[in-house]
Amino acid sequence: MKTRLKSSAPATAHTVPPAFVTAPVMDRLAARFAKRAAQYDKSGNLPLQNLADLRKAGLLACAIPTAYGGDGAGLQEIVHITDRIAQADPSTALILAMHYLHTVSFALSPLWQEPLRSALFRSIEQKGALMNGLRVEPELGTPARGGLPATTVVRKNGVYRLSGAKIFSTGSYALTWALVWARTDEENPRVGWVLVPMHLPGVKIEKSWDHIGMRATGSHTVVFDNVALPEDHLAGLTDPAYMPDYAARLGVWHAVTVGALYNGIAKAARAWFTGYLHDRVPANLGRPLSTLPRFQSLVGEIDALLLTNSALVDRAVGQDREGIFDGVNADLTKYITTENAITVVEKALAAIGNPGLSRHQPLERHYRNVLCGRVHTPQGDSVLLQAGQKALG
Repeated sequence: MKTRLKSSAPATAHTVPPAFVTAPVMDRLAARFAKRAAQYDKSGNLPLQNLADLRKAGLLACAIPTAYGGDGAGLQEIVHITDRIAQADPSTALILAMHYLHTVSFALSPLWQEPLRSALFRSIEQKGALMNGLRVEPELGTPARGGLPATTVVRKNGVYRLSGAKIFSTGSYALTWALVWARTDEENPRVGWVLVPMHLPGVKIEKSWDHIGMRATGSHTVVFDNVALPEDHLAGLTDPAYMPDYAARLGVWHAVTVGALYNGIAKAARAWFTGYLHDRVPANLGRPLSTLPRFQSLVGEIDALLLTNSALVDRAVGQDREGIFDGVNADLTKYITTENAITVVEKALAAIGNPGLSRHQPLERHYRNVLCGRVHTPQGDSVLLQAGQKALG
């Protein structure tokens, strides 16, 4: 049975694209990515064809500020694009979403100066360069839970050199630029982002990513072995207590975008599931499963979960437009949308049994992918603890 790309979408689907991303463009890209998704999942290779298509369509420049020739995408646009691409291939969507979020981070930070700022944006706009932030380390884990990175910048004979390793580096060998979370070896260390051109000598990629889901993200280990960096590439290193005024907004954007991505996977699962119910006609029934009240009620349950997700994401986008950056509620939005998305896929799987677990169908892939939402920062235990502490003062 073929996946129904045009199956009826839930009433909760975002239908109004950003002004600079037309519906035909998104539909065409999504159709291509959906056809390739199973093969990329099987091979575990980065979706280089998809990234090339995004580059050709000009989507990599969406988050660049308009002053630098980009489209100046806001949260609404980033969420829309991430949601739509995730329905076709969530690995591609994650690479793109991280590229957008770190492009915005670089744009908002006052620490990066010209001509480096212009050079990076120009490389994205003209050459389709990709970037991401690399933070997680083998020993430290995610910095979201505190601690200083072991990745260190040392000045030797007047040259700044970066050494360390980062795991779960989404995009890895497709990246042109990496914002690397590091510290200095000074008595009072500075901590923050170091901009690393990924072609530099000493940058090595170890192919360590072999997970159950989101397999095509290429989230391998990146090793930095005495990588020599220009001084202006270290501008993101500051006092550990430094908290930029845009940090709260970026935190909201990250949480909401991640939630929208995993919700996109649930939408894809729903589309396949409703198609299956229409097409499956058991011999003893003589009519499609879609005519049975049991399955009609189940689809109603699924749409109720997706409606909740849509309302939460839309609320967060609306608050962002109003200048309200509630990090606790944004993290809760990520937590709830992710848990609801997992429940959507689990309900579909439980309803149809073995066909849903067959590798000949996409539902088992959707399930493996959507489960990754639970381990994606911000994680549930931290989110709920923070929300409870806020509520209890």
